[in-house]
Amino acid sequence: MESTHELHRAAHLYYVQELTMDAIARDLNTSRSTVSRMLARARQLGIVKIEVELPSDQNPHVLNTIARRFGVTAHLVPVPRQLSDVDVLDRVAAGTARLLGQHFESGMSLGIAWGSTLTAVSRHLAPKDLTRTKVVQLNGAASSAASGVEVAGEILRRFARAFGSESEHFPVPAFFDNPATKAAMWKERSVRRVLELQRQLDIALFGIGSPRSQVPGKVYRADYLDRDDYAGLAQAGVVGDIATVFFRADGTSDGIPLNARSTGPDFETLRKVPRRICVVAGRGRLLALRGALEAGLVSDIVIDEPTATWFARELLN
Repeated sequence: MESTHELHRAAHLYYVQELTMDAIARDLNTSRSTVSRMLARARQLGIVKIEVELPSDQNPHVLNTIARRFGVTAHLVPVPRQLSDVDVLDRVAAGTARLLGQHFESGMSLGIAWGSTLTAVSRHLAPKDLTRTKVVQLNGAASSAASGVEVAGEILRRFARAFGSESEHFPVPAFFDNPATKAAMWKERSVRRVLELQRQLDIALFGIGSPRSQVPGKVYRADYLDRDDYAGLAQAGVVGDIATVFFRADGTSDGIPLNARSTGPDFETLRKVPRRICVVAGRGRLLALRGALEAGLVSDIVIDEPTATWFARELLN
């Protein structure tokens, strides 16, 4: 395995000096196939970052419609319309990972919500050499059937590894059985420490949970909610959640009983985070996206272009 210095050298010869692979192979006294592998490895490690600038007029109607209505920045990810929701999510996750790499800098703290969307994003993170950063878990992951360590822990590890960050776990259940238990736990010093870190975030990164999507959030397909919980959500008119805190299509979240037992950050806390990146893939979560936007929970949306186009069209009707 070549050293980092050798990878830097090969990348510089190819991308900066614009030598051919054959010329680089002669310079490094190796084979052309080895040079190709070294360049691929350099991209994988983040030594080489390739960015394609989208034209400033890329679908301006869609961007302007969403921005004007909700005061947010939309980042469109071009995808073919025939892709499945799973493949669309993978493309959008890759775009999200690149956007996060542009905005997450040394000295910052990042809050992440566990789930299908963030799992996908974590697979596309490119290493970035940062210092004094923290990655903070936004909501608990334990259920009646599992500790949740596997669900949230691997996501935290991937983000922390990519950015050289300290990781801050939130070792509480996704939902308490009783609101009084939550109130008592929120007084514990170990829990208060994580809650305070959540109030100091520079960036929050999250998907939107929705039972309507072809790629349902983990909270909707694991042992987190029982039949009474689902009935209560339906009765309250819930369309989705962010970090296991539920809301309606108009953005309201008051009077939803399950929120009193949820461990995600309350929306007042979330709104105070300077950059709040919401990841949306596929039309199955658009009603939930509308609710999150109405609630003022989002500053940036990363969304596939066909879904964004459909959403902007609906806003005008």
